Amino acid sequence: MTTPQIKPASGAQYSRIHGVGGYRPSRVIPNAEVLNWIESTDEWIRSRSGIAERRWATAEETVAEMSVQAAGKAIAQAGIAPEQIGGVIVATVSHLKQTPAIATEIAQRLGCGTAPAFDISAACAGFGYGLSLADGMVRGGSAEYVLVIGVERLSDLTDTSDRSTAFIFGDGAGAAVVGPSPVPGIGKVIWGSDGSQADVISQTQAWDTAFAKPDAVNGAGEETKWPALRMEGQTVFRWAVWEMAKVAQEALDAAGITADQLGAFIPHQANMRITDAMIKALKLPASVPVARDIAETGNTSAASIPLAMEAMLERGEAKSGDLALIIGFGAGLVYAAAVVTLP
Repeated sequence: MTTPQIKPASGAQYSRIHGVGGYRPSRVIPNAEVLNWIESTDEWIRSRSGIAERRWATAEETVAEMSVQAAGKAIAQAGIAPEQIGGVIVATVSHLKQTPAIATEIAQRLGCGTAPAFDISAACAGFGYGLSLADGMVRGGSAEYVLVIGVERLSDLTDTSDRSTAFIFGDGAGAAVVGPSPVPGIGKVIWGSDGSQADVISQTQAWDTAFAKPDAVNGAGEETKWPALRMEGQTVFRWAVWEMAKVAQEALDAAGITADQLGAFIPHQANMRITDAMIKALKLPASVPVARDIAETGNTSAASIPLAMEAMLERGEAKSGDLALIIGFGAGLVYAAAVVTLP
């Protein structure tokens, strides 16, 4: 007896980003306010990171609320209805509930019907990871349109007494709608990880340790300390500068694109000095606009690339149809880079 053959899935030949949207919290935290927490100067913060201010969410600006606002803009720009979304992917490390995935609430609030919805934890590379998954879903036939959201409330995980990290992190959400295209709009995503360096960016302690009985962890009568993010800045800086430029070049090569053909370079907004070093390593022409959103938003992890993309388009620094090189990198250590056509 012949074994029946499974009918193959059939999707679009290619995919692209059809719309992008962002949400920036209302509360602005200038460097002057950070100086109330740590011993530093505005000049030191700017010279070390390029950050002048960052946005922190209010109690009402939850992970879900920021995501819904950003996604609504992306869906509107894509010119589709929410019910046409066939998948919702949320990249975040700051949704503080283990389960259920925040993506399910977001999908319901947006009106995406019974679309599959799930979270991924890939830190600052989360948007790139989500983009690769969405591209595969569209071309594999499991969805016509996929919503990819990068969202963070890193203020919840910031230790304001830690001089090495207190000034870095911000909150926000960015979203993109990925759908079918008659021509390639998303190049091969070059992604990977280096778990041997997993400890250089991490949470200070696990939740079970943090909320164990105080007398077993912190000593009788001592207050339980809330977990925060810690980072070995110099190690991360060296890794990002030397290794991520190679990954970015690999993404260009995989797409068959040269640096001078780019209409924009949109790296993860981690540190202005890292961005400058990557520009030099890639030999990026001065004519190629570069995202420098970190100056106003700080490091928003998974949200930083779509937020910067939206800002460049709104300011006219890049235009629809341009080719952009994007790259995210962070805790894990993880990374993801690709050449995309801007919506």
